[in-house]
Amino acid sequence: MARDRRQTAAGRSVLTVLTAFGVLAGAALAGAAPAGAVPLGKRVAPGVTYRQFDISAAAGEAHAHLLTVDLGNPHVRLDLLYPGTVAARATVSKLADSVGAVAGVNGDFFNITETQHPGVEATGATVGPAIAGEQVLKAAVPTGQRFGPSLPPGTTTTDVFGVGTDRRARMDRLTLTGSVTTPEGRFPLRGLNQYALPENSVGAFTSRWGSASRMRATCGTDTDRAAACSTDTHEVTVEDGKVLSASDTPGSGPVPTGATVLVGREEGAQQLRKLSVGDRVTVTHGLVAATAKVPYTFAIGGYPVLRGGAPLSGLDNSVSAVRTVVGFADDGHRMLLLALDGAAAYRTGMTIAEEAATMKALGASDAFNLDGGGSSEMVTRDAGAGGVTVRNHPSGGAERPVPDGIGVFSS
Repeated sequence: MARDRRQTAAGRSVLTVLTAFGVLAGAALAGAAPAGAVPLGKRVAPGVTYRQFDISAAAGEAHAHLLTVDLGNPHVRLDLLYPGTVAARATVSKLADSVGAVAGVNGDFFNITETQHPGVEATGATVGPAIAGEQVLKAAVPTGQRFGPSLPPGTTTTDVFGVGTDRRARMDRLTLTGSVTTPEGRFPLRGLNQYALPENSVGAFTSRWGSASRMRATCGTDTDRAAACSTDTHEVTVEDGKVLSASDTPGSGPVPTGATVLVGREEGAQQLRKLSVGDRVTVTHGLVAATAKVPYTFAIGGYPVLRGGAPLSGLDNSVSAVRTVVGFADDGHRMLLLALDGAAAYRTGMTIAEEAATMKALGASDAFNLDGGGSSEMVTRDAGAGGVTVRNHPSGGAERPVPDGIGVFSS
């Protein structure tokens, strides 16, 4: 009976739009105003509107916060929010305020804990690929190393949502391409600024990684995130095209601008041990899009839930949670960013299947699930305000530091 009720709720996605909504239940956020009464379709900036509404979900009533962004408006642009390095975290409000965004939501799932590997630092780095300001930041970890709920069939950690230089939103896949050329020959590069490397591989870490330890990159396997760390590792630092130093233990600390640290595990470690200080080494890397013919302004990881107006097959319809999702309509010219409220009265949230149905009911043709639970957050900045306001209540009672998000900017 409960299952039938869930399927009915997901299918109809009843949306009760509130023209005004009083202060939400739950504790107010420290240092930020709680969500308050917001008229339907309140303008945040030219081409950007915000509203709230209720959703009748199987587990109970959910409350949604929605940003609608007109990408055809020349005064609007979007980009990745992040703390300046991959392996770092900050709250969405701090990320937005630091770069003057008028609105934003949280982003990709990330390496939040390392309880399976005592003594190994959780890096805070995201699962999927990331592009900011048209610059590649990182590639995706192996699918078996990801954090977050199970992926829908046919999706991978390389799936992204992004906006191209043509100002159109789209879903795509970004895969790493790269190589390491040494005096012994050339071999493929299989990681870039990511917290987990494939088995038997070599990955590169640049100044965009940050100062977190690179040890986590050699833990787990391609199919088991909790598997033990490799005992066969090696790293070399390359600067000005030459090997500067080497170590059998992955290190930590900032990578100098212009330098590259190569970390190898198993067969990758054996390849790196052939190098000596002073050897010439050339490292190349980039991300290749599966479908886009234009560069991405920004791209962020997660996974698709709605494609071409149809929910993906196999979407979970049993686990309800607070969620964040982004979608697009009008052939990628209009974006929808939705975050559920985590106040006590609404914390049951929605299932992934209900999330997809809701985005379809809102007019999205395609939608992409982002990190949820305590990470779900939306911020907007009122006209004349010195900073953004947190519009939903994070389910943990306070903002959770996250590694990235989607920022909305207005000129």
